[in-house]
Amino acid sequence: MKTRSRGYHHRITTRSQMGMNVAHHRDVNALVRQNTRLAKRLVAGRVAAHALCGLRDLTVSFGISIALGDLLYLHDKWYVTHSGLLRLAYRTHCSSIRVEQVREYCNPSVSRWVFKATVYKSPRSKGFVGYGDADPSNVSAMVRGAEMRVAETRAVNRALRKAYGIGVCSVEELGYLSSPPEGKGSDSNHSNGNGSATGQPRLRDKLCLLIRKYELDSTLVKRYAADFCGTEALRDASRDLVEAFISTLTEEAAKDRAALICKLNSYNQLEEVKS
Repeated sequence: MKTRSRGYHHRITTRSQMGMNVAHHRDVNALVRQNTRLAKRLVAGRVAAHALCGLRDLTVSFGISIALGDLLYLHDKWYVTHSGLLRLAYRTHCSSIRVEQVREYCNPSVSRWVFKATVYKSPRSKGFVGYGDADPSNVSAMVRGAEMRVAETRAVNRALRKAYGIGVCSVEELGYLSSPPEGKGSDSNHSNGNGSATGQPRLRDKLCLLIRKYELDSTLVKRYAADFCGTEALRDASRDLVEAFISTLTEEAAKDRAALICKLNSYNQLEEVKS
């Protein structure tokens, strides 16, 4: 009887595990379909075939979600975001992240900072190390004075990418996206971020009208916008990125307001987790 009882228990356990595996497989497939659909919508169907294959691999391997802002598509390539890496670490129960200044390479007088980050996936892990640097020459003029935080973010991103084997670069590490715009007209272009002194429609007004029309939470919309644009705040984003966000938000609200509300609420949950 003992042997039969053990065999019966073993069969139940095996069936339970099989059921969990099937459920997980279904969840992954659903996320793949959602990411593919959002990717085609966000860039108006201009996603290259190789990029869709890469998106599927990232989704299956890491559970990355475009809807949550884990990825950005720039110049026919995918870039993971800082928030996406932190969500991955949270899902996989990362043990700890240690960050420290590399003092011999820091120079506060010229706003140059270098940080070392070490990610411990488990309490007994040896740790995965990444370095990040920032100074006025490789950060946007919009975040001048925040070089220390940028350097810390870059270090953490590199360490997390090493720890989890993510080969794609993070958007925060891109120097050419962070560098100040060239040319004399850069100041006037920056002044058009939320509006225009030359008669162009004010993007802030467009966004406010959209929020009122669909009765959206303005705070959550701003968080979604900052995540979409890859900046700490909406005011730091370029006019082109803000226009792209407003266009995307308009389409999402018109097509399925309930789904949009659900997406916005996820940003509130993330904020509660951080606090």
